[in-house]
Amino acid sequence: MHYSQLTLADRRRLHHLVERKVPINEIARKLGRHRSTINREIRRNTLHDRKLPEYSGYVSTVADDIAKKRRRRLRKLRRHRRPQVGSLSSFPSHENTAPTAAVVSSQNLI
Repeated sequence: MHYSQLTLADRRRLHHLVERKVPINEIARKLGRHRSTINREIRRNTLHDRKLPEYSGYVSTVADDIAKKRRRRLRKLRRHRRPQVGSLSSFPSHENTAPTAAVVSSQNLI
């Protein structure tokens, strides 16, 4: 099965099914997703309001906003973890050199 993010339309269907207390396995079957995907979506993107608990729960538009913010935040983290492209190019390539010669050559760089 090809992976794709849940869309707002998927989240709206999920919201209606969760409101009707449809079992997770049946929700997964209706949406064409694995049950762990549905569990993860509900767990990660459910609104928790301590001051107004009656408004807590899974809401499709809020869930979509939470998921987008998470993707944006993780994308920024990935971008900063990448090594600089030219950082390793200053070291000589030793692909076709004997192992001992490569070690000696690398020690001369220090």
